[in-house]
Amino acid sequence: MNSKNELEKLIDKLPLFMQTYLMTHNRSQELVEVILDLGCRPEARFINGSEDLSQKLLSWQDLDYVIKRISKFSNENRAGIERTLHRISCIRNRQFLINGLTCRVGRAIFGTISIIRDLLESEKSILILGKPGTGKTTIIREIARILADEMEKRVIIIDTSNEIAGDSDIPHFGIGRARRMQVSTTDLQHKVMIEAVENHTPQIIIVDEIGTELEVLATRMIAEKGVQLVGTTHGNCLENLIKNPSLSDLIGGIQYVTLSDEEAKRRGTQKSILERKAYPAFEIVIEINNPTSWIIHENVKISVDRLLRQITGFDQIRQFNLGEKLQIKYHTNLLFKPSLPMTLSLVQNLRNWDQRNNENYYHFQLSFSKSIKIYSY
Repeated sequence: MNSKNELEKLIDKLPLFMQTYLMTHNRSQELVEVILDLGCRPEARFINGSEDLSQKLLSWQDLDYVIKRISKFSNENRAGIERTLHRISCIRNRQFLINGLTCRVGRAIFGTISIIRDLLESEKSILILGKPGTGKTTIIREIARILADEMEKRVIIIDTSNEIAGDSDIPHFGIGRARRMQVSTTDLQHKVMIEAVENHTPQIIIVDEIGTELEVLATRMIAEKGVQLVGTTHGNCLENLIKNPSLSDLIGGIQYVTLSDEEAKRRGTQKSILERKAYPAFEIVIEINNPTSWIIHENVKISVDRLLRQITGFDQIRQFNLGEKLQIKYHTNLLFKPSLPMTLSLVQNLRNWDQRNNENYYHFQLSFSKSIKIYSY
């Protein structure tokens, strides 16, 4: 089944006067979501811009037409369509009646994680950080497929909202050979995470939208048991994660430490400072705020320590353009003591980024940019 056929399954659930318009629309493959609000015109949102689907104002009957053709809404007001990745979320009034729907298009996009293939092969736990709607779920779905099919790992997906593998007992083909565990209510996600490790011997656990303290605790327990994790959470950057008291334990947590007079003088800081209190559950963090430009923190421990100490570090930015080839660019602005001759290769330079950042006391500045070309799948 291709993405066009899956899109038609969503369009078929809409009222008839919208179906014809969307089926013949020249930008239907760029459709992101359809907004249906009582007493308003139906709206189609595309990658760039939006437009009304009709001049007709939606009635209770129009909303009821859609609701009867999809699955039941969960306790978090989400529903789906059998054997697809589409998500329908509802808005309710004070009487708990549905007066609005957000019909979000779900697509399995292959090859989207080509630029971080090397990070998957490192076998380190990866956290994907980004705002809602930046494609985090699409990315971890493809990560699950690559790990299970191409790297032959035992992968279990904790699919709380059925967004990763679809709203059906039969998982969507987009996750490959990865196994999927459904969660009856969102409050039980942390228990299902622990159950997956104890009962099904996974090498990798994949979790979407880590958001509560119990889920963070379960994540740390799984990491301590030696199981690789791939997860997502909401945020703009690593600094947001540090400042979020519920989620900061994902990257080691923070605590106040009181220094002696001598140590505070040596560091040139106040006596009370913030420090990381534990080893991060996720060793790599990827910030996704731009679909074609991702910021990579390959050593979260060092990145967090530097942010807390307000020391200049580096950002690794991987950029790509969709076309025949993907292009990765590394940009950095380092402040370090050079431990190797500047004539060595880029690969050797990249391997020593962490080492050089550790030796920040010698002020030496370097800026470089290098492009690496790899082929998509």
